[in-house]
Amino acid sequence: MTITLPLEPQDEAKLVALAKQRGVSLEELVHQAVEKMLTVAPDQPLKPKKSAYGLLAKYGPAPTDQDIEENRKEMFRGFAEDSP
Repeated sequence: MTITLPLEPQDEAKLVALAKQRGVSLEELVHQAVEKMLTVAPDQPLKPKKSAYGLLAKYGPAPTDQDIEENRKEMFRGFAEDSP
């Protein structure tokens, strides 16, 4: 994974200097810091996602294919005909 951090130039320079002082790359320095944070972070199980099944049930049953077709015919009756 790639993460981009918006840093002020002086903060970036401090990190680069610290990485050189420790003899590691800047990426390795940041990786070590993240690993340290992850070791103390509690493992949290993922919350199960709520099912969307029945989300629209309060609106009643869905229209049948026949109802949809009848509505289409009614809506498009006279479509593209020349009007006087």
